[in-house]
Amino acid sequence: MFRLRLAFGSGLLIAACGCGAPADSEPAGPDQTEPVAATAEPSAAAESVADSDATESQVSESEATAKTAHPENPDNLDSGMLRHAVFFSFKDSSSEEDIQEVVDAFAELPSKIDSIIDFQYGVNNSPEGLDDGFTHCFLLTFADDAGRQEYLPHPAHKAFGDVLRPHMKDVFVLDYWGDANQVHPEKPLQHAVFFKFKDSASREEVAKVEQAFAALPEKIDAIKAFEWSTNNSPEKHDDGFTHCFLVTFDSEAGREAYLPHAEHLAFVEVLKPVLDKVRVLDFWGKTP
Repeated sequence: MFRLRLAFGSGLLIAACGCGAPADSEPAGPDQTEPVAATAEPSAAAESVADSDATESQVSESEATAKTAHPENPDNLDSGMLRHAVFFSFKDSSSEEDIQEVVDAFAELPSKIDSIIDFQYGVNNSPEGLDDGFTHCFLLTFADDAGRQEYLPHPAHKAFGDVLRPHMKDVFVLDYWGDANQVHPEKPLQHAVFFKFKDSASREEVAKVEQAFAALPEKIDAIKAFEWSTNNSPEKHDDGFTHCFLVTFDSEAGREAYLPHAEHLAFVEVLKPVLDKVRVLDFWGKTP
């Protein structure tokens, strides 16, 4: 028997199917130390982070045509804010000092690569348990696709890959167009939500989910900023997720008000019939 319980904090999905929890998980970072199972070939994934334009795998034409196409949010397209969301897990053998060295090296990139116009990072603090083991969160912003194309093969980015490679267990990357008109709190609590929809979900059904989620900021005062679109990353580290939503709070109290809010729970009812998987990571968005 398959039993599905959804209690969302922008998307809290807990699925129990008699065979235990999903196996994708990742090691803890500097202040979290629980061991987890690896979900990807570390060296290959890390190499691809630094040399993504040369190592991407291509989806076959038959597989691509079998999936429903989900267009990007037209309100944000070419908004001047191209988001590059990156999440890492680290090997159990890596020390806190090793992981901090990786974090510090990544945080230095804005001073070395001009096309990075904003950089936020932090450690996952989501109470929902939907992070699949990812612990470290980074949100880079470019003004346009040209900025991203400059960044990916940049020598400083490749040098960072050399620091990362010995310690990384897994990586999760999605890019999307953000909303340049949103006003963010000075100290943002970023609630990053990613959806993977069922293959049977129609474009119309998914559009209803998009519209219902986008309506929440008008209904829940705790949401201080909100943006969404679909993944357009040229790297192949999305794990099949297509939709990116960034919900911003100004406090943990705001998040606590949001999770059980009646309007949020009503949105969940729209989502449940078409959702395959959700991934959620929260972090305080500090800057270098």
